[in-house]
Amino acid sequence: MKFAIIAAGDGERLKAEGVNVPKPLVSVNGETLVDRLVRVFMDNEADEIVVICNDRSLQVPSHLLSLQRDGLRGRPVPLRFLVKSTPSSMHSLYAISNHLQEKPFVLTTVDTLFREDEFAAFVDAFRQKTEAGSTDALMGVTDYIDDESPLYVKTDEALRVTDFLDTDSHPHYVSSGIYGLTPRTIDCLKGCIERGESRLRNFQRSLVREGFVVEAFAFSKVLDIDHASDIGKAEAFLKS
Repeated sequence: MKFAIIAAGDGERLKAEGVNVPKPLVSVNGETLVDRLVRVFMDNEADEIVVICNDRSLQVPSHLLSLQRDGLRGRPVPLRFLVKSTPSSMHSLYAISNHLQEKPFVLTTVDTLFREDEFAAFVDAFRQKTEAGSTDALMGVTDYIDDESPLYVKTDEALRVTDFLDTDSHPHYVSSGIYGLTPRTIDCLKGCIERGESRLRNFQRSLVREGFVVEAFAFSKVLDIDHASDIGKAEAFLKS
């Protein structure tokens, strides 16, 4: 299975609050955000890891080049990365989508923090579902809400996703920033780009609207890092 990381944002709020490294290189419990994801993906048998970062800083591309060349703590990393600034996370996914058309892949944003055992269960569930041909997308969701602009996820009793909503009209879950996608969903992504849409949430809505089988996988808690204070929260969460 392939894995992908969107690491193309600027982290402007972090910079404004005194964090002087690009978001992918923010350290949580002694491990940068991008290194943690790479390590976890490799622990889950990654065939290839595809990363996109922006071209406004040399630090992140240099770090990725080092991972590609030297590996991560002695482990070779099957890493491919693209340096390109994009207007939205959906455009970032589109920019690397030509490398994700051969087999199912798991995508996260670079600041997504989750329990590693739950992530392994998610990957295993996605692998089984895609091998059985029973789903097009498996979306990580959580009932823990700590986001300034959450995307609410409406599901039926079987955890099939029926809608993605910007406002809380009583769904139980919010999107966690963890996505399992099959290659056929890329056609839907292309349609979104052609219509001039942006934001990953609009791609998710399009999947449901166009009849793709979209299912939810519940995580107990998922955090992301938007503010300097979130770093301490993340460290406590991962230690718990």
